[in-house]
Amino acid sequence: MPVDPSQALGAKLPEGGNSYDIDNVILYHLGVGAGNPPTDPGELRYTYEKDLKVLPSFAVCAAFGAMGGLDKVPGLSFDFMMLLHGEQEVIVHRPLPPSATLKTQAKIAEIWDKGKAALVVLEATSSDADGPLFTNRFSLFLRGEGGFGGESGPKAGNKAPDRAPDGVIEVPTLPQQALIYRLSGDKNPLHADPEFAAMAGFDKPIIHGLCSYGVVCKAIVDNVLDGDTDKVAGYAARFAGVGFPGETYVISYWKEGDKILVEAKSKERDAIIISNAAVTVRS
Repeated sequence: MPVDPSQALGAKLPEGGNSYDIDNVILYHLGVGAGNPPTDPGELRYTYEKDLKVLPSFAVCAAFGAMGGLDKVPGLSFDFMMLLHGEQEVIVHRPLPPSATLKTQAKIAEIWDKGKAALVVLEATSSDADGPLFTNRFSLFLRGEGGFGGESGPKAGNKAPDRAPDGVIEVPTLPQQALIYRLSGDKNPLHADPEFAAMAGFDKPIIHGLCSYGVVCKAIVDNVLDGDTDKVAGYAARFAGVGFPGETYVISYWKEGDKILVEAKSKERDAIIISNAAVTVRS
């Protein structure tokens, strides 16, 4: 049996080490649309080393290598071509500094049986010299690996309330958005090569899901949290669809206690890109 929770659940991946610096942070920010207009003081906080702020969503890039070794976990044999990144959550223990040297420990935190797929939650905590900095939770759908007799897991949370949003933000993306974002580490040709995108069923290359994740995070920080990146204690989202470079994202939000619930659509196609999303505000 390819997926055996009795072996895989709780298994730890090899500890990884990496570092990031100011240039990595600025490049990431440009990849999620920062710097427009280029002389705006709010945008310069993301794109100029003086007083540089770090979007909490940058944590996904800083720990993206944590998935290395996933195929060597006992009881977790699968085809990487059948893997879909379904959801992402970042828990921010402390505001991210502009540069850091990290050690990351990842483990298989949850395994759910979705029938036609297995849902595996990889939890990775990254620490610097002062202790835990952030934790990523990657929810990975392994298509064709379900049906092993496990529980189906909890229903999706962070559902948008049945009322008008408290605000709507429109964010235009750049035609070259995916080409910039891929320089932060994810060079899947699906986001650059028209022929590869066509083989995957798309008319043209698509924006990375984690790029859309960052676009939405920045919109909420800038428009709801007064540009204060330190206010974000956590951010979770489901990748409900794809975005295309050059589209405008229509981002609706609802304030619910210490959470800001969020949904993002393509203005041009009226298609959902990000759903079941929530930014948790630090008290």
